[in-house]
Amino acid sequence: MQSPFQLFLDLFDEPKPTPKPKSAPQVPTDELVSSPGEPFDQVLSPQAFRHPDANREVLLGTVLVAYEFRRAKRKNIGFTVGAEGLVVSAPRWVTLGEVDRAVREKKRWIVTKLEAARERHDRLEAARIDWKDGATFPYLGETVIVVLDPRNDAGGVLNTDGQALPGMPRLTLHLGLPQTAQPAQIRDAVQAWLMRQAKRLFAERLDHYAPQLKVQWRKLTLSSAGTLWGTAHSDGSIRLNWRLVHFGLPVIDYVVAHELSHLRVMDHSPRFWETVGTVVPNYSELRSKLKDEAIPAW
Repeated sequence: MQSPFQLFLDLFDEPKPTPKPKSAPQVPTDELVSSPGEPFDQVLSPQAFRHPDANREVLLGTVLVAYEFRRAKRKNIGFTVGAEGLVVSAPRWVTLGEVDRAVREKKRWIVTKLEAARERHDRLEAARIDWKDGATFPYLGETVIVVLDPRNDAGGVLNTDGQALPGMPRLTLHLGLPQTAQPAQIRDAVQAWLMRQAKRLFAERLDHYAPQLKVQWRKLTLSSAGTLWGTAHSDGSIRLNWRLVHFGLPVIDYVVAHELSHLRVMDHSPRFWETVGTVVPNYSELRSKLKDEAIPAW
């Protein structure tokens, strides 16, 4: 029996560059040494990006980039920029000199991506939560304050009736925990509450958009994936990352519509995006918010 198709929506859904393969094979060189760069005495305090597993480095203009170089079974040189930095992969027949030239040719793309990755990391760190009484976290685009009070329901009660002071959040989540609760206890209680809200809300939004797209979903599963917002299976199974509840409802609706649209078009062709646009016309704007907004690191 043929296995069903599956489509993924990445957390950072950006196309990877595909460098052109080199035409003439060269003798491989296994020695990893620092590639030549602009003399340091010509550069004052260069900006630096250093991968924790760096084994080569290069000075791209005034930016020092220490990257991890790997030999891989591939047809050309590949570049990947992630949270840790730059990784360059190349087949064994490509010389280190060719790798150096390829890195320099991609200078603008590499530096731009590294700066964006660092900026995102800084925003994520700034969003990190200190789990205690009075901690705050985002929920459906609003800020919620944690209130510890053992007299409340153990599962947590969201209070939306209070009158917020100017500049203060209007929502409070009352947890049935003592003031002596450990940060891990508070975090786990908030996460459990958020996951319950996510399961209920996602099912409602799937039911809302499925008839409009003329599809039928059969099963909803919550995901905690670190790199995916959602997946769609051709058998009607949908997986959605519970952390989507940090975003406003329009962003959630975009992801729901995205996955349901895959039940009609199992790729990212123009026809797929036309399908998404029939129910979420501003999907491009919402897709950008999904990539750019910083949410707490769990």
